[in-house]
Amino acid sequence: MSVAATPSLRDPSAWELAAESITVKIRWFGVAVGYLVVNFLDRPLAENRAVMNSILTLGAVYALLDTLWSLRGQIFLSRWPLIISLMEAVFIGLLCYFDQGLNSPFRFYYLLSLLVCAIRCSPSVTLVTLILHCVSYGELYLTRGASGQFASTLVVTLVSMGWVTWACVSLVGLLKAAERRLTQLNEELRLNQIELEERIQQRTGQLQQSQALVVQQEKQAAFGLLAAGIAHEVGNPLAAISSLVQMLNRRPNDDYTRERLHMVDDQLRRIQGTLRELVDFSRPAAKIKTMCDVHELIDGALNIAKYYKRTKGKKIVTAYAEQMPLLKVVRDQLVQVFLNLILNAMDATEEGGTIELSTSLVAGWIQVSIRDNGHGISHENQVRIFRPYFTTKETGTGLGLFVCRHIIEESGSGRIELTDTSPAGTTFTVFLTCENVRQHPDVERTTLVSTEVS
Repeated sequence: MSVAATPSLRDPSAWELAAESITVKIRWFGVAVGYLVVNFLDRPLAENRAVMNSILTLGAVYALLDTLWSLRGQIFLSRWPLIISLMEAVFIGLLCYFDQGLNSPFRFYYLLSLLVCAIRCSPSVTLVTLILHCVSYGELYLTRGASGQFASTLVVTLVSMGWVTWACVSLVGLLKAAERRLTQLNEELRLNQIELEERIQQRTGQLQQSQALVVQQEKQAAFGLLAAGIAHEVGNPLAAISSLVQMLNRRPNDDYTRERLHMVDDQLRRIQGTLRELVDFSRPAAKIKTMCDVHELIDGALNIAKYYKRTKGKKIVTAYAEQMPLLKVVRDQLVQVFLNLILNAMDATEEGGTIELSTSLVAGWIQVSIRDNGHGISHENQVRIFRPYFTTKETGTGLGLFVCRHIIEESGSGRIELTDTSPAGTTFTVFLTCENVRQHPDVERTTLVSTEVS
């Protein structure tokens, strides 16, 4: 049998350890008082002093063993409480026998023994201990008392032992009931504290998310105002330049001049297209869902991403599944989601890196995967990447992925997951669905198409 399974070596409860501490003190007090009474007070029967000192020494040895076990957080002879009661009955009876018999002051040790037993043991064990002590004192009456003599002492002592037993058992029962109730209240308080902490944490998270959304909306609004201002300030001169170019084209020109004017007109259209894309992306997003081609949304995000410096020298690889069904979504919001994921993939790769975008339809879900061949995401950061304000970038805001997940989940028709990450790269997958998609058969992705981004 292992030590942990041995009943005598089990871990005692807090009550048992406290009771043991009191018991040890009472035992040492009894031994010390016994030595004082036997050796320093004028006592009759001095010839029995050596015997009584020997008995007290045995009691001191037992108290020492009890103390050592107590210091180890255990209880000496805890499996055999009645053996302890029997030894104490014999110990006290012998002290009284070699002292003054029924009138010996050591008879009060019976009361201390019953008090200790009531504190440490169950009421049934205490009752048996009372019987053992009554027998011990009764034997003392038969051996040292005369017929009719000391009868009153016997009765008073036995009644006192019975009364002390009843009082101690009742008091200890009351204390144990109070301890159980206090333990219950402490447990309820602990659970309430845990629940309160969880609620505070939950509310703090909700507040942090709300704050993050407000910050993102303010950034979007500020960006929209800036884009509108730029479009207005740049658009008017561009319109004037475009008019001049058209006027020059109406005049007779040589081939060289005509070619150069055509190049200027193409570049003006390109600038105007860039401004239009910028304004479209930054305007307040409509909440109306429309039927959209998911590939057109991805291409729209790529057209915006190409104007960011971080895309320089990166390779875009696409694998679009053919004959994909139209998806009912809020167009501008989904473009924003794809743009954030593409820019994150760009940030995770060095110059010359590759970003792969693939689509497929599996079991009623359109899956858009954005994979980079960057350094991956560490294990401790994987559970935090969707939290607001968490970022590993030096200049990042920590709102990109949080806003992406919020947009997708708020739409009620999709989710975004980190589906793979390792030192070889990371893959985020956006899952989207609607009634039209759920009714469409599965579609696998097609061959990869590579595009350099300059």
